[in-house]
Amino acid sequence: MLEVKEIHTFYGLSHILFGVSLNVDSGQVVCLLGRNGAGKTTTLKSVLGMAPPRQGQIFFKGEEVTGKEPYIMVRKGVGYVPDDRRIFADLTVGENLEIAARKTEERKDWDKNAVYELFPRLREMDSRKGGFLSGGEQKMLAIGRALMGNPEFLLLDEPTEGLAPVLVRVLRGTIERLKGFGLTVLLAEQNVKFTLRLSDYGYIIEKGQIAYKGTVKELTENEEVRKTCGIQ
Repeated sequence: MLEVKEIHTFYGLSHILFGVSLNVDSGQVVCLLGRNGAGKTTTLKSVLGMAPPRQGQIFFKGEEVTGKEPYIMVRKGVGYVPDDRRIFADLTVGENLEIAARKTEERKDWDKNAVYELFPRLREMDSRKGGFLSGGEQKMLAIGRALMGNPEFLLLDEPTEGLAPVLVRVLRGTIERLKGFGLTVLLAEQNVKFTLRLSDYGYIIEKGQIAYKGTVKELTENEEVRKTCGIQ
């Protein structure tokens, strides 16, 4: 579904990604692991068109989409959950969802009721303003808002950041359910244990370059990867 080929991405004069390549097949959860500043977020933003690469190519469902604007990528079926959530603090939970609603002929799975079935806690807060939600509730809302666009492919950036362990377990169950619904996911994370339990395939990024890749079994059995990621 997604093919990233040798992309180089810059912020101004700063060279951030150095020839990053990765693939995500339909129906998979693929992880991109790395420390803060390794290039995970920039990779996701390159795919979405928020940080277009200067070199390399990006293909989505076989079509080259390198440098396409984010709104075009959303129309093509890509959803994005940023690490800082970016919900509208002055809008209610319901309004945050409704403003992102998008139905297509291909996919009509997600509306407000479907999001509330996935996150019953949000239903209870339909009229509460986003700025009054906890961090975990805001994360649920950010995921729900992305789903309102009825995506086929979901970019998840650091979903466990700042969450209590109990909410991390809830989030893991949520991502497993989304995979069951047929969504394809590229998950950028630092939480190795959480991520590998969910993933079919993984990439490890260091200093803007892919250092290792493989199935979860291959990664966990690689001694260098175990040392790099602190896998016990």
